[in-house]
Amino acid sequence: VQLVESGGGLVQPGGSLRLSCAASGFTFSSYAMRWFRQAPGKERELVAGITSAGNSTNYADSMKGRFTISRDNAKNTVYLQMNSLKPEDTAVYYCNVRRYGINYWGKGTLVTVSS
Repeated sequence: VQLVESGGGLVQPGGSLRLSCAASGFTFSSYAMRWFRQAPGKERELVAGITSAGNSTNYADSMKGRFTISRDNAKNTVYLQMNSLKPEDTAVYYCNVRRYGINYWGKGTLVTVSS
């Protein structure tokens, strides 16, 4: 299993970013996918999840209305569109899949929201 995140960077408050996670090594279309994040000095937290078919999503309360998770099963890729970014969104964002009770993680992509 390999998960490779991309799309992070420095953005001003109120700005937008789109993260991508390219997956390989497993049947992508058969598994739910999730995005997590970890801010400096804080625990890793769930950002959003999407079912294998992409027909249902869930979000942490602080992200609802600002973030959108989506997936393209033909491209084995899951996305996280982030709008109205705030300084408190600064974190390393990780892609996650859970298979047979084991969590797999990418190396993460850093998002910094600052003026």
